[in-house]
Amino acid sequence: MLTSCPGGLKGGLASGSKPNSVNIGNVSTTTGLAYNTKNGFQVDKKFTGQLTGPNLVFIEGGRFTMGSLEEDVLGLHDNIERTVSVQSFYMDETEIANVHYLEYLSAVKKDSTQDFYESALPDTTVWRNDLAFNDPYVEQYLRFPGFRMYPVVGVSWKQATDYCIWRTAAVNNNLAAAPASKMKLPKKSAAGAATTAAAPRTNANARLTIESGRVLPSYRLPTEAEWEYAAKAMIGTQQQDENQVNQRIYPWDGPSLRESSGKGRGTMLANFKRGRGDYAGIAGKSNDGAIITAEIYKYAPNDFGLYQMAGNVNEWVQDLYRPLSFQDFNDLNPVRRNDKEDKESRYDSKNNQSLITNKVRVYKGGSWADVAYWLAPGSRRFLDEDSATATIGFRCAMISAGTNK
Repeated sequence: MLTSCPGGLKGGLASGSKPNSVNIGNVSTTTGLAYNTKNGFQVDKKFTGQLTGPNLVFIEGGRFTMGSLEEDVLGLHDNIERTVSVQSFYMDETEIANVHYLEYLSAVKKDSTQDFYESALPDTTVWRNDLAFNDPYVEQYLRFPGFRMYPVVGVSWKQATDYCIWRTAAVNNNLAAAPASKMKLPKKSAAGAATTAAAPRTNANARLTIESGRVLPSYRLPTEAEWEYAAKAMIGTQQQDENQVNQRIYPWDGPSLRESSGKGRGTMLANFKRGRGDYAGIAGKSNDGAIITAEIYKYAPNDFGLYQMAGNVNEWVQDLYRPLSFQDFNDLNPVRRNDKEDKESRYDSKNNQSLITNKVRVYKGGSWADVAYWLAPGSRRFLDEDSATATIGFRCAMISAGTNK
């Protein structure tokens, strides 16, 4: 049915305005047919933009200089500086904590096979060391309530990826069960954690379509470029124009690892190992406040509102590791998902002449057991995707679909 423009409105839009993805109008601009008639094309007019999933922070995309700003003391030359652009996305404001992973394990135990449940369990033996007495952490760290808000460790890249898949389903199932009138964006609790208001349940078998606008895109591990961009948070250095007159070695300004002013002056800005045998300073004057990991909200966030983007635990990212990825990357939303342009056969792993295979993944950020060198966002290391350590955790990311803020 063709429609005319009523009383100063053009297809439901104010005079002189044009349709956009949020306010699309009442009429197709290409056919003149009205939306949402009995036999017409159905358009959700209540869409106001992508919902912000629990714990996610919006990261406005842009151009940045990807690469290490530290001296390449290992001579790896595997992250040479180059300019790339990253599309806007969302990222967890914190690392995934033990309580979050236990929630996942509880759901898996109810709905999956025993074999999959066992495959999802973190390797708590990562704390064991024949020459150190870390034995209590083997039993206590994951499950004791005192460690609930500490970052989960002992999780492999594959396990972290499986968690992202489960989380996507869990969040979207919760959205599907909530009537549209009850939908709310996540609120902040007093402790700073994202929470979602409880909503009455409807048909448990209800399934939302992508067109409804109430289905969140997939949670996933961030790409290396996204992670590094979010960690540097150069938005905090912007002036009146788009020129950036300085870079950041760490997720904060300046070359120092200590607070430069205020009541906390002189205290550490991250949880890391200051030197051989020095994990926290001395009793009564503990600089970083943590011998091992610290709670996920322990330190101040960076300029994007992200906590612990340096220290505490390293974090898995999507990328397959190659030492010369910077030469092959696309300069828009770069990622290495396979060995294109840099085949595994180039590396003699079969004869133990190389550790580089199609199963090694990048991790970034530095940890409680690392010296300051590894806290720089541009530094990168790799580990087999099936392996886990007491120094690697993860956080999730999500695309910002369609609309930019």
